[in-house]
Amino acid sequence: MSEIIDNRARRIRTLKEIIRHLHAGQPPEEVKDRLRQVVQETDYSEIVAMEQELMAEGMPVEEVQSMCDLHSQVTREVLVPPPAAPVPPGHPVDTFRRENQALGGVVLKMRRAMARLDGLPDDAPAPDDLMFEWRQAFNELMDIEKHYQRKEHTFFSAMERHGITGPSKVMWGKDDEVRGLLKELARALGQRDATAGEWKLVAVTVADAALSAVEEMIYKEENILLPMCQDAFTEEDWAEIWAASPRYGWCLVEPAEGYRPAATQTPALPSGAIMLPTGNLTLEQLTALFSTLPLDLTFVDADDRVRFFSEGPQRIFARSRAVIGRKVQHCHPPRSVGVVDRILSDFREGRQNVAEFWIQFQNRFVHIRYFAVRDAAGEYLGTLEVTQDLTRLRELEGERRLLEYDAPPAGVTA
Repeated sequence: MSEIIDNRARRIRTLKEIIRHLHAGQPPEEVKDRLRQVVQETDYSEIVAMEQELMAEGMPVEEVQSMCDLHSQVTREVLVPPPAAPVPPGHPVDTFRRENQALGGVVLKMRRAMARLDGLPDDAPAPDDLMFEWRQAFNELMDIEKHYQRKEHTFFSAMERHGITGPSKVMWGKDDEVRGLLKELARALGQRDATAGEWKLVAVTVADAALSAVEEMIYKEENILLPMCQDAFTEEDWAEIWAASPRYGWCLVEPAEGYRPAATQTPALPSGAIMLPTGNLTLEQLTALFSTLPLDLTFVDADDRVRFFSEGPQRIFARSRAVIGRKVQHCHPPRSVGVVDRILSDFREGRQNVAEFWIQFQNRFVHIRYFAVRDAAGEYLGTLEVTQDLTRLRELEGERRLLEYDAPPAGVTA
């Protein structure tokens, strides 16, 4: 047993050394040759351990993220994927695999449409049916956002509970890169009346990069993420992921029937009133009150852990209950963690009490404010995030002084 452990530790050390040479600028082909000579085979756990150790030793997550596709390319020839562990139909892993198969099919469809351009003269107009096929496949591919959101908000939460933090940070950053490339492709495909030569340029410079990034992420999920999660997660983890998944939606395919997690015992909720300085409410009333507010609330405690969020019927940004107890820094993509840390530091040290942002999001004007929460003595208790869709309010003009309902409640006819 000790020999097996020593061999594994040696392979990880060797991987780190070779990857450091890659980061230092050594050509990938030279690194591949050396890797083949000194490492006959490795598995996903050693790749993960190598990247996590590099970050623990001070390598910025952004650098690991920027190079992880090269990591994948140079280690692919020595990586021995574990046999796919069987799961029942409808299990979160089964759904993820089926979605990846569907995404791979859409990528292939787009590449075939792109290939049809090669036989056309550069100055010829691109046929309408070809462009329709290309854009239709792209619209299907954009369903990938549901796949990524489920991964980021359910799988990553469970990984972090098991101490696996490096891969989730890197993979979330790579997801954002895919999103950026797909946005560029969307802008390119929004053109009209381009010649076949111009569309060939789009295929080479924009579409190929986006599709390659999607394919690379599929490979990482199938050969690293899912095997790692299957080894680490408990049945309770999978039950939580299964229960939280529907709020993010499904990518191209619906879950199969079959998997149902075992029922778990939940403690009885306390009965009676909750006494507050300005009145009292039952738990049912308090829950309904938070669910009725026309804005979204999230509270992060003094230790930077998410402790509460409101569950309104039309949340602007999706939340999974898996975020409860999670470090708020782990709930954001790596590129925005610096801003989060700055706000929390300013609030904690008393330099600021409010941070305010407004953005355009899915054709809505969204107002986001962060408030420092303090006790009567001014001690910092945490941070409250308040998010509100102000699109309709910005359009109001004049006055309304008479009672006038905008619409009857759902299910009620006028």
